[in-house]
Amino acid sequence: QVQLVESGGGLVQAGGTLLLSCEPAGPTFSTYAMGWFRQAPGKERAIVAAIDWSGVHTYYANSVKGRFMISRDSAKNTLYLQMSSLKPEDTAVYYCAKGAYGDIRLTTDSYNSWGQGTQVTVSS
Repeated sequence: QVQLVESGGGLVQAGGTLLLSCEPAGPTFSTYAMGWFRQAPGKERAIVAAIDWSGVHTYYANSVKGRFMISRDSAKNTLYLQMSSLKPEDTAVYYCAKGAYGDIRLTTDSYNSWGQGTQVTVSS
């Protein structure tokens, strides 16, 4: 299984920006879709954004559409989530995940490798 390592979380004021990164600590994930999920206290883990293996097709949850951007750099074998106009309701642990397929899927059971998570806290 591919081990994934996220970085870039932290504390930011509302309206601020953060850039999350995700790298594999092993084999490349270039032929698989990738996703960012988040989980707030007392809530289920939910998809935030996803990108297919080619990087051409993307998906965003309605709550982050127009504010977040997912991208992947095949040369660096890195996945990114650029978060802008952050809101307190974006506060959660964010997880990077590798899909089991090349196309975009929206449910957690379609992803077979997960990072340890990185905390994002947005203060009002």
